[in-house]
Amino acid sequence: MNKQQLFEQIQRKKSFLCVGLDPVMDKLPKHLLKYNDPILEFNKQLIDATHDLCVAYKPNTAFYETRGVKGWDTLVKTWAHFPKDVFTIADAKRGDIGNTSAMYAEAFFKEESSGMSFDSVTVAPYMGKDSVTPFLTYQDKWVILLALTSNEGSKDFQTKQSESEEQKLYEQVISTSQQWSDSNQMMYVVGATKPEEFQNIRRLAPDHFLLVPGVGAQGGSLSAVCEYGLNSECGLLVNSARSIIYASSGEDFAEKAREEALALQQEMEQILKAANLI
Repeated sequence: MNKQQLFEQIQRKKSFLCVGLDPVMDKLPKHLLKYNDPILEFNKQLIDATHDLCVAYKPNTAFYETRGVKGWDTLVKTWAHFPKDVFTIADAKRGDIGNTSAMYAEAFFKEESSGMSFDSVTVAPYMGKDSVTPFLTYQDKWVILLALTSNEGSKDFQTKQSESEEQKLYEQVISTSQQWSDSNQMMYVVGATKPEEFQNIRRLAPDHFLLVPGVGAQGGSLSAVCEYGLNSECGLLVNSARSIIYASSGEDFAEKAREEALALQQEMEQILKAANLI
């Protein structure tokens, strides 16, 4: 899915919601345990209940890798269940020397090898250009670089400013990485818990899409993010996971997940209308 197609989906669905699929076996509704693969069934019912309300899904691969071969098989089958009109994100946070990154890229982008072909993958930029460029060699695939994350520890490095540089580290990541690719193939992760930084980030990257985790259970405010984060093509994919997928632990879990997703979609629709984007 290219940038224009993504914006068209946002306009059609009146939503820039991304649903995070981060399932934990102990939190699944008990009635799903009768299935051979309870997590797959959980994911499938969530996707079926919400796909018309969101434009993206983001499975965090750690929640699948922890279950070994069976978990990886669940991830492959979950990818296969995604509708064609959603943007798919492998939240893997990879980043290594070039030849290793090439293998990671193949794992998430090349269906002939791994059974999956996600639209995008999250990448840690710490090792620099040669660790990122292997992901950029795939046409119509996206790199989503970690820039300013929502966790408490992000201040340990990301907002530090060295004596020799006028920019904070996350600002250097955004500025330098734009020499590697453009807004048609690169996005940035910016946490919703840092709304005061969005104006500065838009100064550095006015045209890029931002993947924004932290709305919902982590306490991020959608309105605060949108105040400075929206651009002329929306430019935001706002992720919500726990508040949607764990809205209920009963047999009505998919119905309650839809209610939570619908509430966010309706709020997003009003924001898009106010910004004259739909």
